[in-house]
Amino acid sequence: MSESPLFQRRRFLGLVLAGTLVPVGLSACAAGGGSDTPADSAPTGEVSDTNPFGVGEGAAVEAVIFDGGYGTDYVSAVAAAYADLHKGGKLTVAPSTQISQQMQPRFVGGNPPDLLDNSGANAIGLATIAKQLEDLAPLTKAKNTEGTVIADTLYPGMLDDGYYDGRLVQLNYVLTVYGLWYSKSLFDANGWKAPTTWDDVLALGAQAKTAGKYLFCWGKEAASYYLTLAVESAIKEGGDEVRVKLGNLDADAWSHPAVQAVFAKMEQAVQAGYFLPGGAGTQFTAAQAQWTQGQQAVLYPSGSWIENEMKSQTAADFQMTGCPAPAVSSGAAMPAESFHASAGEPFVVPSQAKNKAGGMETLRLMLSKEGATNFAKAKLSSTIVKGTVPADAFGSTALASQVAMLDAAGENTFTFNFNDIYGFTSQNNVLWNSFLSGELDAAGLTSGLQKQFDDTRADDSVVKVKVS
Repeated sequence: MSESPLFQRRRFLGLVLAGTLVPVGLSACAAGGGSDTPADSAPTGEVSDTNPFGVGEGAAVEAVIFDGGYGTDYVSAVAAAYADLHKGGKLTVAPSTQISQQMQPRFVGGNPPDLLDNSGANAIGLATIAKQLEDLAPLTKAKNTEGTVIADTLYPGMLDDGYYDGRLVQLNYVLTVYGLWYSKSLFDANGWKAPTTWDDVLALGAQAKTAGKYLFCWGKEAASYYLTLAVESAIKEGGDEVRVKLGNLDADAWSHPAVQAVFAKMEQAVQAGYFLPGGAGTQFTAAQAQWTQGQQAVLYPSGSWIENEMKSQTAADFQMTGCPAPAVSSGAAMPAESFHASAGEPFVVPSQAKNKAGGMETLRLMLSKEGATNFAKAKLSSTIVKGTVPADAFGSTALASQVAMLDAAGENTFTFNFNDIYGFTSQNNVLWNSFLSGELDAAGLTSGLQKQFDDTRADDSVVKVKVS
């Protein structure tokens, strides 16, 4: 079993975002673990600070990018720089929402793309392909286009979730803030406050119902967003032991009292009719529009990609704002300001790619200050690169609230990634669609989630990541 780093973020995450902390250098350590796959078939060039991976003149790059909340144009945006640096080399970006279905046959066939954004509900479980991925430690040690070592430009801790069996096999590009999202203007107009406990959530549900609105809505492909919300709440309520039990696939993980307390509150909300009906048959962005545009629901659990994902379907003066997931009680193990923050959008470079060097180079360009700033401005969300969000947050209330949440939380942030490691999301969507529809009770939900853990834990072919 490999040992993952402690999943804790530090107070200076928020301070760096706010521009009040001097950057501190990082070092990236990863054990070796190369591959016996054949050498690249792409042209090669001389290795230098400006061409650290030896990309050849005219070498083409194929990138398959998840077409979700951030779209794919942020990767296409570095195509011109790639062509300039490598004598007309072409970066081709192919969007996909069916990563597992489309990419697994290519991994099996030995012809994967040069760069893959392994994200979304249909992402490939990292455990199933980790041995077929390049170690990205050389990328973090290379200089960016401004001449600075990339590791020294990143927020602390942002590489942690990319390690698997001792190697840095994925790089999570976007700094993601998770929580509940709402329209501040709607809340102000009704005298509502952001909830801090599940009793507050249920009280808000009653108030919303009186106003002719629902508390929550959901879409079939994103039902598992409510699993994320439940785990966040349970960790806040029960403390670090909840995160450790879930991360290690423990035999009683889903029966932990804090988890069960959250499930009970969520079941109350379902039974009270606080969820907009029909979510299990509604495409997820259409469901999200019921919140952002129709304002039929007043809260939505998501990561910070949500503003960009819904920017064309959001009502005027919506004033999208984030707040931490609620705890069960005011006596929770973690303070109300604590929340889930991590790096997302996991990029990998397959070892059998035709142009591994080009895949690494594309990431280097994305991690330049110019590339990362352009992403923050266009997507209203921060990458893992420091110093790219100005004080005015580009006029975004959602991005400004992320900075405020980071500052308020201090050291009290946490993350978990068992879904990404073991590829549970598709299965979870089935369970959570049934639960949110009222067809499955909390006991049935617990049983289904635990079976996934038990089956995976018993599978000796899957390398387990030890969480501490």
